[in-house]
Amino acid sequence: MNAIEVKDLTKAYRDFTLGPLSFSLPEGCILGLVGENGAGKSTTIRALLGMAHKDGGSVALCGRESGEDLRATKEEIGVVLDDVGIPACLTARQVGNVMAKTFANWDAQTFTALLQKLSLPKNKPFRDFSRGMRMKLGIAVALSHHARLLLLDEPTAGLDPVVRDEVVEMLLDFTRDEKHTVLISSHIVSDLEKLCDYVAFLHEGKLLLFEEKDKLREEYGMLCCDEAEFRRLPTDAVLYCAQTPYNVQALVRRDALPPGAEIQPVSLEELFVFMVKQQGRELAQ
Repeated sequence: MNAIEVKDLTKAYRDFTLGPLSFSLPEGCILGLVGENGAGKSTTIRALLGMAHKDGGSVALCGRESGEDLRATKEEIGVVLDDVGIPACLTARQVGNVMAKTFANWDAQTFTALLQKLSLPKNKPFRDFSRGMRMKLGIAVALSHHARLLLLDEPTAGLDPVVRDEVVEMLLDFTRDEKHTVLISSHIVSDLEKLCDYVAFLHEGKLLLFEEKDKLREEYGMLCCDEAEFRRLPTDAVLYCAQTPYNVQALVRRDALPPGAEIQPVSLEELFVFMVKQQGRELAQ
């Protein structure tokens, strides 16, 4: 079963259009949504949740089309948005009391344990929390009502490296249950590299790529060579190249290169940057 199914999703604003986007994410997987600021990551998540009215296409979460049985869908989805959305006057303890009346499956014991693990004070007003503390409280809430699907918009933003690593471990632990699924957006690509089974690249509202992370590593690589060697490469092997005073760096398709080529692994960040640059070059032609 797919936890998320999106077909031809579009959302238009005066100066920005998202989509059309089409992808599906199987249960038990983590999808990393990568894109620069303004690429459409937050708009995508809000459209999935019905918080931004879509102009076209369809969305299904946990097997339900948007608009079907909203109460049941809410119970099964944990959400952390960029602004978190917790009233400024509430303490973490009071947030737990409110959520106990909001979610039928609220787990107070899990919530208390997460507050302790994330070093969050129980009696301090939310208005006095730092950005990092606010995101941590949002994550604690999302993980405390036995959700099947987590939709997380930049949840590690504002967190120091140690806490970011803790959050990564918590999400990996969450998906050890094969019915648990995560969609996470982040500009900290190193976090997604550790986490994700699938990767989606968004650029200016368009989906440049949606693929399994391991397949990306198998399909693409980096090749550093001199100009003469570069000119001998098959043209269909090179996706993008950059020339320096010392060599040529090329993003290549592994299966299009001759045997024996010394290909280096490519990181998700390198792959995304190269693809965005290639997109810009194609539009300029």
